[in-house]
Amino acid sequence: MRILTASDHALLVEVDDLDEAIRRHLAWGDVPGVVELVPAARTVLVRYEPARTSAAALSARLRSWPAPEQAATAQGEVRIPVRYDGEDLPAMAELLGVSADELGARHRAARWRVAFSGFAPGFGYLVGSDPLFDVPRRATPRTRVPAGSVGLAGTFTGVYPRESPGGWQLIGRTDAVVWDADRDPPALLAPGRGVRFTLAARPRILLPGAGPTAEHGPVGAAPLRDSPRLVVAESAFPILIQDRGRPGRAALGVSGSGAADRIALRDANDAVGNPAGSPVLELTGSARLRFEGLGGGDVAAVAGADGPLLLTGADGEEHELERGVPFPLSDGDELEVGFPTRGLRCVLAVRGGFLVHPTLGSASTDTLAGLGPDPLRAGDALGIGDPHLVRTAVQPFPIARTLPAPGDVAVLRITLGPREDWFTADAVEALLGQEWEVTPHSDRVGLRLHGDTPLSRAELAELPSEGAVTGSIQVPADGQPVLFLPDHPLTGGYPVIGAVVDADLDLAGQLPPGSRIRFAVG
Repeated sequence: MRILTASDHALLVEVDDLDEAIRRHLAWGDVPGVVELVPAARTVLVRYEPARTSAAALSARLRSWPAPEQAATAQGEVRIPVRYDGEDLPAMAELLGVSADELGARHRAARWRVAFSGFAPGFGYLVGSDPLFDVPRRATPRTRVPAGSVGLAGTFTGVYPRESPGGWQLIGRTDAVVWDADRDPPALLAPGRGVRFTLAARPRILLPGAGPTAEHGPVGAAPLRDSPRLVVAESAFPILIQDRGRPGRAALGVSGSGAADRIALRDANDAVGNPAGSPVLELTGSARLRFEGLGGGDVAAVAGADGPLLLTGADGEEHELERGVPFPLSDGDELEVGFPTRGLRCVLAVRGGFLVHPTLGSASTDTLAGLGPDPLRAGDALGIGDPHLVRTAVQPFPIARTLPAPGDVAVLRITLGPREDWFTADAVEALLGQEWEVTPHSDRVGLRLHGDTPLSRAELAELPSEGAVTGSIQVPADGQPVLFLPDHPLTGGYPVIGAVVDADLDLAGQLPPGSRIRFAVG
């Protein structure tokens, strides 16, 4: 095997083939220091805890760790009924030299297993026993693929868990629910599981007015009524709820997500006395927030991006606030958060925390996967916990950070790899030698960067999808990098030239459009 540096807390291990990647994935979960494994077509991404092991020590352990001789099917076998009526079925049948009926029959007769997960929560890449299935992706991906669509791409088949864009060739659809965050386990198609496709019965067609009807009630929690709550009066952009995220769930196709600025998350919670990972609000623009139903003892604090903060009491009295300094709240108070002057994301914590139902152990909103609470918009309300249940004293924190403004240059330290050898020497020099502008098309999935000199490839072959970490610098065909932030996909098909070190990820999460980056190996 070949072991490459993926970041300062991850290794990318190249193996001979998919079968070995699955075997190593099944074996390495017990290796000391390993936090998470992301298997892919010919690689396994190994995230580790630097406090427990080093890259050198882990590499030696991975090489010597015993693996099963066969990638045995795990967790039994599931059957998925399919209606073979996909948009691309006739074209794929013609391409493979069979009839549409034969393609469906051979798809059902093949024995499939889930090789790895990626792209979206619950999306399993299935490999099969029939060599017939090897087709190219669509030249132009669809902007909308319905949930339950069954597709082909390369030698894989898969089922779309939710509506999303996609470039797979669609041959059918299923009513099977392959992802349900409230189910245990939530992913029907977990890595190692065997799958058999069956022919679904044709659905009954009901004439208008025939059959039972369903009456749908309101969606979501019961009204908060007179309980303590925060109400979004105005907001320039949707407001997200964030905490420490969902690490360790790569096997489900779920990325870690969590606060883009972990330092601000910690500082805001420390200021009001909350546990460090309590849910907070993450704001990226101006907003006006009203506090209602408060009973006394309520305290809030804002951390992260610099900008004007104004608290207006129910009596109309105004108070300018400082970042990092806790302030008392009374019933009817309104907090105005202005557009950031430095940095991008403000974090608001309240003593007692926000009352949020967790999804997979976290209250974080994952914007790519669609997990967690819905973004908050004007008119939405969010419950506030009892401040008297918090036993820790409020604590102002020192303001030691100077965040960048548009036009400023931030230095981010990186490790090169794992695919720097896919680029020319000039490309590596350009990565480190020029400034990269953060474009307005950036979000929590990644910072889209622009440089005067695009990064040119030395290797033009197609890269099979492989795992990537937060901070990875992925380079699409146009040579303009994307720096992955917390909501990035677990796997990707573009080569990664380097990755931002963990200690600099919080700064990366605060870079506004128009700011500039210099990368430095370190």
